[in-house]
Amino acid sequence: MKYYIGIDLGGTNIAGGLVDENGKILKKISVPTEVERGENAIIDNIADLCGKICDESNIKLSQVEKIGIGVPGTVDSENGMIMFACNLNFNKVSIKPIEEKCGVSVKILNDADAAAYGEYVASGSKADSFICITLGTGIGSGIINGKIYNGFNGAGGEIGHTTLIKDGVQCSCGRKGCWEKYASATALVAQTKAAIKNNPESIMSKETVINGQTAFRAADKGDETALKVVEKYIEYVAEGLVNVINIFQPKNVVIGGGISREGEPFISRVREFVYKYDYNKYLDKTEITAAELFNDAGIVGAALY
Repeated sequence: MKYYIGIDLGGTNIAGGLVDENGKILKKISVPTEVERGENAIIDNIADLCGKICDESNIKLSQVEKIGIGVPGTVDSENGMIMFACNLNFNKVSIKPIEEKCGVSVKILNDADAAAYGEYVASGSKADSFICITLGTGIGSGIINGKIYNGFNGAGGEIGHTTLIKDGVQCSCGRKGCWEKYASATALVAQTKAAIKNNPESIMSKETVINGQTAFRAADKGDETALKVVEKYIEYVAEGLVNVINIFQPKNVVIGGGISREGEPFISRVREFVYKYDYNKYLDKTEITAAELFNDAGIVGAALY
C-alpha cells in the first residue's frame, strides 16, 4: 500500500490527512492557521503537522510517497512557490523548507483545484468539463477540462474574485464587490450577524456561536429573519453560479465547502434559480450537485494529484 499526505491550507485551519492510493483518508488532523504569526510559522506548522500525522498513524515520514498541499491562492507548482495568497498575506513563499524538514517531495496546487480533483475522483466522473465551487473562508473554484485549468501563469480559475456587485463590499484582493464577499461561508456569517443586530427578536440572537449553519437552522424553525438571510444568501450563490455556467457550460458543477452539507434542500433552490436565469434555455442543463467529500476534498485531491 502506498501512502500520501494531503494538506488543505485554509484561512482558518490547516487540515491534513494520511491518504492511501485508493483515496481513503486513514488519519486526519487539523490545527489553526496562525495567520498573525506570519508565513514562516505557517510553513513550520505544515511540516510539523505532516510529522504528527505519521506519528499518530504509526508510520515513518520516509514511508510517505509524496506530500500534496492545496493553497488558497496562486502557485508556481514547478518551482514550489506560493506566489500570492491574499487571505494569508503570502507573497512569494517557498515550500522548500517543508521538503527539507520532512525529507519528502512536496507538490503544491491551488486549494480549489485540489478540492475539484478530489471530488472528480470521488464521483467517478468521466465528464470532460467539470467545475467544483468551494464555499469556505472565500470562494474557490477548480476547473477540469481534460486536465486542471489554471491559465498560462497559474492564476486562472479565481472565480471568487469576479465582481458580483460593483462598488460593493471591500475584498482582501483589493477590489470591491467580489462574489466571495457575498457567497462564501465567511460572508454568510457576516450577513447573519448583521441580521441579528438589526433584529434582536430573532431566535438567532440566543446563539453564543454564529457560524454558517446558524441561519439555516433558525430558518428550519420558521424564524423570519433567518429565512430572509438564507433566501438572500442563496441568491448570491446562484447569481455567481449563473455567471460561471454562462462562461463555461460545464457538464457538472459540484458545490463543496461546509455550506454544501445543507444538501439537496439548499442545492435544489440554487439549481432552480440557475436554471431560470442561465443563458442556455434549449439544450441540456449543467448538472448541479452537492459535494461528496465535503471538507475532505482538498486533502484527498492534494494527496492524489
